[in-house]
Amino acid sequence: MAKLKLKVITPAKVLFESDNVDAVYSTAVDGEFGVMPGHIPYMTPLAIGVSKYVKGSESRYISTIGGIFQVKNNEVLILTDEAEFGEDIDIPRAKAAKERAEALLTKQTKEDVDIHRAEIALAKALARMKAADKSR
Repeated sequence: MAKLKLKVITPAKVLFESDNVDAVYSTAVDGEFGVMPGHIPYMTPLAIGVSKYVKGSESRYISTIGGIFQVKNNEVLILTDEAEFGEDIDIPRAKAAKERAEALLTKQTKEDVDIHRAEIALAKALARMKAADKSR
């Protein structure tokens, strides 16, 4: 049976590379999707979310912070700003980031708050927490 080659790359490193993956699932800006061997060529911008790959009976979760997802000829490439395996995520740190972002977003006077930046920080923290939760 055909397999996918998966490569997850950030500006700092190649997080993961394997040529023996059964399926890859991720979150595009317009919703969740999945690809399996034989998928037509496809490219989409990624949202801040969680990507998952399945290899045999094992599933692993990766927080992916935006980027591009591409599949062509059974090769999947995820180029993302940041990526981290769920089991490597520092949960207390992610919870603290979530609480800081929520506090900024609920401030009574928002003149000195960059709302967009706080929303991105909240989305990142939630994605990291979700990947960590699914990995445990």
